[in-house]
Amino acid sequence: MTHTLQGQRILIIGGGRGIGADIARRAEQAGATSIVATRAGDLDLKLDVLDEETLAAAAAALGPVDHIVSTVSAHHDVPVGDLDHDKVVAAFGTKVVAPLLVAKHFADLVRPGGSMLFFSGVVGWQPKPGTVVKGVANGALDYLVRHLAVELAPLRVNAIAPGLVDSGTWDRLGEAGKSALLANATQGSLVGRHGTVSDISDAALWLLSAGYVTGELIHVDGGARHR
Repeated sequence: MTHTLQGQRILIIGGGRGIGADIARRAEQAGATSIVATRAGDLDLKLDVLDEETLAAAAAALGPVDHIVSTVSAHHDVPVGDLDHDKVVAAFGTKVVAPLLVAKHFADLVRPGGSMLFFSGVVGWQPKPGTVVKGVANGALDYLVRHLAVELAPLRVNAIAPGLVDSGTWDRLGEAGKSALLANATQGSLVGRHGTVSDISDAALWLLSAGYVTGELIHVDGGARHR
């Protein structure tokens, strides 16, 4: 796959691991410079999407960029009866409030022809018990992207909704739990397998270089939402 990212600067928020880290690596291979922002500031830039002061400080230190990618999320997958107020707020914060604040502080730094890319998820289109917070937050991001694309034009704004991907997120389940989850995802996929970080990175790099695409949410889920 060929990407026109040579010589470009890309800010990747949440690029310290998983999908974000792979996008950063692949962008570098395509000739771009990746600036990785994490809450700890242990890589290139310190930035907490739920803390507007750090957003403003990071924007002031960053300088012009060609693209901004945010992969951050906060999970709260519990039944409605077990919902925790602060965790609900954090989950919506990363998917709804954070993109708005990233746009507020960083849109003016994006060079002509550039874009912003956010991440939703398949659960927004697959309601199931225990995922109401994640599902609604991911669905809301779809509408947010459309509005931002109109308001910030000609800056392009898009999103990706991945299916279940073996990105390291599920390692916390232990080997048996993770294997069961991935097997279930394979069974629920129309292409007969679960997703990989490369599947998502391919779509991300394409969207960054797809100059005629904006206001779109691209599903990269192996057709899982159609099951």
